[in-house]
Amino acid sequence: MWRFPGRAVLRGVRSVVEQHSRAEAATDGAVGAMERAVVRCVPSEPKLSLSFALADGSHKNMQRDQSEPLGRALSRIATNALKGHAKVAAAKKSRKNRAQSSGGSACAATGADPAAACEPVVKLYYREEAVAEDVLNVDAWQDGAVLQIGDVKYKVERNPPAFTELQLPRYIMAGFPVCPKLSLEFGDPASSVFRWYKEVKPGAAEPGDGGLASSSSSSSRSLPSSSWIETGVGERVYTPCNADIGLRLKLRCTPGNGQRFGPSRELESVCPVEAGPGTCTFDHRHLYTKKVTDDSCIRTVSYNILADTYAQTEFSRTVLYPYCAPYALELDYRQNLIQKELTAYNADLICLQEVDRAVFADSLLPALEAFGLDGVFRIKQHEGLATFYRKSKFSLLSQHDISFQEALESDPLHKELLEKLALNPQALEKVLQRSSVLQISVLQSTKDSSKKICVANTHLYWHPKGGYIRLIQMAISLAHIRHVSCDLYPGIPVIFCGDFNSTPSSGMYHFVINGSITEDHEDWASNGEEEKCTISLTHFFKLKSACGEPAYTNYVGGFHGCLDYIFIDFSALEVEQVIPLPSHEEVTTHQALPSVSHPSDHIALVCDLKWK
Repeated sequence: MWRFPGRAVLRGVRSVVEQHSRAEAATDGAVGAMERAVVRCVPSEPKLSLSFALADGSHKNMQRDQSEPLGRALSRIATNALKGHAKVAAAKKSRKNRAQSSGGSACAATGADPAAACEPVVKLYYREEAVAEDVLNVDAWQDGAVLQIGDVKYKVERNPPAFTELQLPRYIMAGFPVCPKLSLEFGDPASSVFRWYKEVKPGAAEPGDGGLASSSSSSSRSLPSSSWIETGVGERVYTPCNADIGLRLKLRCTPGNGQRFGPSRELESVCPVEAGPGTCTFDHRHLYTKKVTDDSCIRTVSYNILADTYAQTEFSRTVLYPYCAPYALELDYRQNLIQKELTAYNADLICLQEVDRAVFADSLLPALEAFGLDGVFRIKQHEGLATFYRKSKFSLLSQHDISFQEALESDPLHKELLEKLALNPQALEKVLQRSSVLQISVLQSTKDSSKKICVANTHLYWHPKGGYIRLIQMAISLAHIRHVSCDLYPGIPVIFCGDFNSTPSSGMYHFVINGSITEDHEDWASNGEEEKCTISLTHFFKLKSACGEPAYTNYVGGFHGCLDYIFIDFSALEVEQVIPLPSHEEVTTHQALPSVSHPSDHIALVCDLKWK
C-alpha cells in the first residue's frame, strides 16, 4: 500500500493539446474515457479544493483541510456519490415505470433503498497502489493519481494551469481587435492555446472547412442553431471582419505553463459583432502608418488615453464630457478604439499616460504583444505610465523610474533644488504632495548594439495654477534623464514624451526649449505670492518638439490647447515625418473629445524619427 508520495510532472507539446482541444468535446463522454479530478493545493492555504463530476451530471467542489487524513475525504466523497447514484437510480426507475417496463437494475427493480444497495467503492490509487487512508490530504492527492468512485475513474490533476477569470468585452466591433480579459493560476498566457470560432446562423450553408459545426462531408446541408466554425485564428487577439457583423464569437482557451495544460474553457460573446462607429478620428492617420518603418527610423507615439478611473466619474459624465454618449465613456467601448488606433500606427515606441493598471495588464499588453511590441508599466496613484517598444528593433536594457516627491527628498542629484525650495515651505509642501512620476527606459537596438536610446515618459501636474510645480517637476526630470543618459550610459540620445499640461507659452515649455528660465518668470508665482519661488533653472540638453506646436492636443468642451509633446535630442535625432493630426472637422464632429469616434480627450502625437 502506497504511503509516501513521489512527484510526477505531466509534460506536453502545444500541437498535442491543440489536437486534444479539437477532439475534447467529442471524447469527454466516450465510453471508457477517464474523467478529471482537479485538485488545487497551495502551501500557504490551510485547505485544498477538489473538483469532479458525479454520475448524475452534477459537479462537486469540495474544500478539505490539508492536514486531514485521506480516509475522511474519501468518506465524504462516498456520501456525495451515494446521493448522485440515488438520483440516477430514481430517475431510471421513474422512466421505466412511465414506460410500463418490467425488470431493471438491482436498486430500481427491487424497490430497495438506492443508497443502501448501490454504495460505491471510493478509493485513491497512486502508481497502481491504493493510498493508505491515514496519509494526509496534502500528501495523498498527487498529480497523476487515480480516484475511483464506483465504476468511474478520475485522473487527478494537481494544480494544473487554470483560468481564474475569463471575459470577453461587452462591445465587439468589426475592424477592432478583441482581446479577452483573463487571469491564470499556475500558468501564463504565452503558453496557453487560443482558438476563435464564429457563429453560423440557422439555415446557412455549412462551409467545408470542418469547423466545430462539421459532422458530415455535405457542404450544402443547413446547420442547426448554436453551430460554430473556426475562424482560423489561434492567437489571444482576434480582429473581426465585416463578414462577422451580426454573428457572435466563441473563444476556446486551453491554459498552459510550458510544461502541461489544464482544462479548456469556452466563452461566447453576449452580443454579436457590431459595425462600429463608422469613421474614427484616427482612420485617416493610419494611411501614413501602414507599414513598420525601416531600421533607420523610430516611429514614436505619445498619448494620454484617459484613465477609466477618471472617465467613469459623475463629474466627467455631467461636467467635463456632458456631450459624450455615456456608452462611449465605458471602458469596454473605449478599449476597442484605443487598441485599433495604437496597433495600426505600427509604432516602434509608444509612451502612454493615464493608464489603469488593469487596462495595461488585461488589454494593452496582450493586444500590443500580438502586434510585436512589449511594454513596461509604472503606477502613479490611481493610474500610471506605460512604455511599449517593438521587440524586433529594441531590447530593454534597464529601467530608471522615479517618483518626483521621493527623488526630491532623498536623491543627492536634487539637493541644491531642495535647499532652494525649502526657503518657501508652502511651495515645497505643495510640490511634495504631488504623486507624479517619471518613467525611464533604456533601449538597445537589436540590429546594432552600439545604438542605445533613453526613452522618458511623464505626466506633469495638471492644475491651471500649478505652473511652478510643473517647472520643479521638469527640473527633476531633466536632472534624472541627464544622470541616465550621461552618467550611466554616456552619450545616448533622449526621447522625452508626455502630457506636460503646459502650453507653448508656459514657463515649462520655455525652460525645455531654451535650456534655462529666470527667477522672475511669471510662472513662479502661478499660485499667488504666498507660494512664489525665486529660482533660476538651467539644463544642458538640446531639445525641440518633434511635432512642433499644434493648435491643440487636448480638446474638451471648455478648453483646447497644446499640452502634449515629444521632445527629442536634436543633436542625435531628426524628424523624418510628422503624422498629421485629425482635422478640426473630425475632432468636432461630435462637438468635442472624447466621443463615439475618439477614445480620449487627448490626441495622439505620432512622428517618425531618424538617427543622425
